[in-house]
Amino acid sequence: MDDLVQAMGGTGISKSQVSRLCEEIDERVDAFLTRPIEGEWPYLWIDATYLKVRQGGRIVSAAVTIAVGVNTDGRREVLGVSIGASEAEPFWTEFLRDLVRRGLGGVKLVISDAHEGIRAATARVLSTT
Repeated sequence: MDDLVQAMGGTGISKSQVSRLCEEIDERVDAFLTRPIEGEWPYLWIDATYLKVRQGGRIVSAAVTIAVGVNTDGRREVLGVSIGASEAEPFWTEFLRDLVRRGLGGVKLVISDAHEGIRAATARVLSTT
């Protein structure tokens, strides 16, 4: 991190400064991921991609999911992001339930790659296909 700061023209950064910055970033990310979802969101795009992540000292493949909604005013917004072991139905179901708990409503159309887990979860949680 110190090399990065110096490359950007800074004079260096201590380990405690890095820790404070990471803590602040974590708080902001958590606030973003748990914020209330207000209004109607008739269109919802959901998908996942796989990335390599470090878990318990090992490098493993993890599904990173994202939900992007379009509200009734036509505004597009990232509504949720999550990381899981796979795109299985239980993971998608919990991801969508979390969005609903935060206020997601009015979904009329879900756009996805028709993964079986997505199809089953959207039918169960959002009553859409």
